Amino acid sequence: MVESSIADNGNLPRWARYGYAVPLYFLVVVAVLALLNLPGATDYVGADNDDTMRLVEVRDFLAGQGWFDLHQYRLGLSAGTLMHWSRLIDLPIAALILLFGTFLAPLKAEAAALLVWPMFLALPLLAAMGLAGWRIGGAQAMHVSLGLTAILIIATNRFLPGAIDHHNVQLVLVATMAAMLVDRTYSAFSLSIAGIAAALAIAIGAETMPVIATVCVLVAALWALRGEAYRAAAQGFALSIAVTVTLAFFGTVPPQLYSRVTCDNLSLGFYGITAVGGAALFMAATFASTASRPARFAVLALAGLAVAGSALVLAPQCLQNPLANLDPLLVSLWLDGVSEAKSGMEQMRLEPGSFGGFYAAGFFAAVVCFFRVLRRDRAELHMILLSLVAISWAVAAVQVRGAIFANLMSVLPLSLLVTELRRNANRDPKNLRAGFTYLAGALMAVPAFWAVDGVLAAEGAPGLLNRLSIVDGAGERGASKDCISQTALRQLSGLDPVTVAGPSDSGAAILRFSRHRVLSGPYHRDQGGMLTEMHIGLAKPSEAEAFLRGAEVGILAYCASNPQTETLARMKPDGLYAALQKGHVPAYLEALEQDESSGFTLYRVKTTR
Repeated sequence: MVESSIADNGNLPRWARYGYAVPLYFLVVVAVLALLNLPGATDYVGADNDDTMRLVEVRDFLAGQGWFDLHQYRLGLSAGTLMHWSRLIDLPIAALILLFGTFLAPLKAEAAALLVWPMFLALPLLAAMGLAGWRIGGAQAMHVSLGLTAILIIATNRFLPGAIDHHNVQLVLVATMAAMLVDRTYSAFSLSIAGIAAALAIAIGAETMPVIATVCVLVAALWALRGEAYRAAAQGFALSIAVTVTLAFFGTVPPQLYSRVTCDNLSLGFYGITAVGGAALFMAATFASTASRPARFAVLALAGLAVAGSALVLAPQCLQNPLANLDPLLVSLWLDGVSEAKSGMEQMRLEPGSFGGFYAAGFFAAVVCFFRVLRRDRAELHMILLSLVAISWAVAAVQVRGAIFANLMSVLPLSLLVTELRRNANRDPKNLRAGFTYLAGALMAVPAFWAVDGVLAAEGAPGLLNRLSIVDGAGERGASKDCISQTALRQLSGLDPVTVAGPSDSGAAILRFSRHRVLSGPYHRDQGGMLTEMHIGLAKPSEAEAFLRGAEVGILAYCASNPQTETLARMKPDGLYAALQKGHVPAYLEALEQDESSGFTLYRVKTTR
C-alpha cells in the first residue's frame, strides 16, 4: 500500500488526487505521442537497431527457440552470437503479439504489440514519479513532477511506438527505486519494492548498475544512521533484492552458464555480489539495529568488505568498462561513431548546441540538492536525491546514453524547487522578481528548454528547424537509410538464404526482412563478425576473397552511402570497398542486377570449382 496521505486523499479536490492525476497525465501523454508520431509513420518498429534486433529475438522465441537459448544463430560467424539481452523483456512483447494474433494477421499483431508496449510503459513511469513527487512535496509537487516527466517522455524516443529495447523498462525501474527511497515513513513495503526493482534492473541490463549500487549504499547508510527506525526497511530491501535476483538468475540464465562470469548481463558475478550484499545487510539490520551508531557503521564497513571481497573473487574484470576489451579497430571504426556512446566532452566538442539538453538540468538539480544539504533543508531527502542525480550525471559524462537517467532523476528535486518558487510568487503576485524566478526555475527544470536554447545559440533558427524536421534520406541518418528499409532490402530478401556480408548498421534489418544470416551487426558480442566484415572491405581485392570464403559468405551487400563503408574505402584506397566504389569488380564476385530503389549493390560470391 502507498502512504496514508495518498491512500486517504478522498477529501481533496479531484485534481489533487494521485489516483486521478496519474491516469489523466497518462492519457494526455499517449494522445500527444500518437498525434506526433502515428500520422507520418512509415514503419511500426522503432528507428534504433536495438528495436529491430529485439523484434528478431522475439520472433525466434515465438517460433520455438528455447527460453534459455539467447543465441542469435543468424548473426556473426558460423556459431552465431550469444546475445546479452534478457527474456524478461521478450516475454511481455511476445505475449502481446500472441494476444493480438488471436484476431489480427501476424504483421498487424506485431504492429499492435509494438504500439502498445512502449506507450503503456509511460503509465508506471508516471505513477512512480507522481508518487515520488507527492512524497517529497504533496499534491503540488506531484503535479509538477508529473508534468516534467510527461514532457521528458514526449521529448525522448524511449516511449515512442515501436521502441521495444529495454531502456524504457530501466527508466521505470529507476523511477520506482527513487519513489520508494523518498518514503519518509521508512516503510518496509516501499523498500521491498525498491529491492525488487533493483534486482529486476540487474536482470534486464548492466547499464543501470552504477545507479543500483548507489541505491544499495543509500539504504545501507540510512540504516546505519537511523538504526532501529530503519530496521524493517533495510530488512525488506535486503531480502527482496537477494530473493528476486536469485529467482532472476535461475529463471533466465542457462544452467550451462551458471559458472560463467560476464559483465554486460546477469551472470554469476552480478548475482553473487548482489546476493552477498543483500544477505550481509539483512544480517546487519537483524542483529545490529539496536547497537550504537558508531557500532552500526563498523558493522556496515564489514559488510562492505564482504561485498568488495566477493566482487574481487567472482568478477574482478567487471570493475572496468565492459567494452574495454574491444578490438582497437572496432573502437575506432564502430564504437567511436556510436552517438550514444560518446562522452560528455566529445558531445560538447562535436555538438555544442545539444550539450545542454543532455547535461544542464541534471547539473542544475545537483547544485540545488547540494546547497539544500548545506543549509540543512530536509538534508536527508536532498542527500538521497543528490546521490541519484550525481551518479546518473557521472555515468552520462562517460557515455551520453546515461543522460536520460540524469534528466529523469533531476525531475524530483526540481519539482520541489518549482513548487516552492510558485508558492512564493503566488504569495506576493506583485513581486516581479518572485514571478520571474518562478518562471526561470520552471524553464530550467526542463531538459528540452536547454536543448532548444542551446541549438538556437549554436546554430540559430535554421539549425533548430532542421533538428525539428523529419529526418529523411538526406538527413543525419539518411546517409545509410536506403540500406535498411524494407524496400531497399526487397531484392536481397528474394534470394535464397545465405550468409550476407554488409554494413553492421544494416545487419538487424536484413535479419528482420529476410531469411538470410548476416556476418555483422552493431553488437559488441559480434566482434568476430564485425571485424571480418571490416577486413573484407579493407583487404586488397585479391586478399578479400579469403575472408569471404572463410566466413562462408554467399552475398556481399555493398552500400556505397554507408558511413562506415565510406570510411573503410578512404582508409584503404587499394582495398575491396575502394575498388567497388570505383566500379572495379574482382572476378570472384558476380554483380547482380541493380535495384534502383535500393542503396545496395549486391554481389554473389562465385563458388569455386
